[in-house]
Amino acid sequence: MLIQHFQMLARYNRLSNRKLYETCALLSDAERQKIRPAFFKSIHGTLNHIMVGDRIWLTRFQGQEIPSTGLNAILYEDFDQLNQARVAEDERIESFASGLTEEFLAGTIQYRNNAGKIYTDPVNLLVAHFFNHQTHHRGQIHDMITQTEIAPPVLDMHRIVRP
Repeated sequence: MLIQHFQMLARYNRLSNRKLYETCALLSDAERQKIRPAFFKSIHGTLNHIMVGDRIWLTRFQGQEIPSTGLNAILYEDFDQLNQARVAEDERIESFASGLTEEFLAGTIQYRNNAGKIYTDPVNLLVAHFFNHQTHHRGQIHDMITQTEIAPPVLDMHRIVRP
């Protein structure tokens, strides 16, 4: 059941990101990059942060270590390039979720966080965090969009993920 749940979250991730990016595309670059009271300073910065987090966790799930770019790294200055990378990353996430096994989820992963501290955590907790992290920051972007003249998209899971 947990595997199916994570596969649903991967699908929700892709669909909600698509809706969010479609809405963000209606904003000017200046509006997307406007400094706001948020962890990663802007809509554009937060979209990049989600990408940074996704890449860190997917690399860890593959048993590899990824050099730190810093959690506030701007991987893509250009919004269209960021959007294209997001589509590819969401496909990668769905592929990861489709390959999940009970054995993998029952294991642990040892990793070094961006502060250099080493942790060993249960995989099922880390995969849940992976999806929760995306949702958390999409919520921040949603809030920042409400500060513009564009209406934010509906991102309720039960409205997006329907059979």
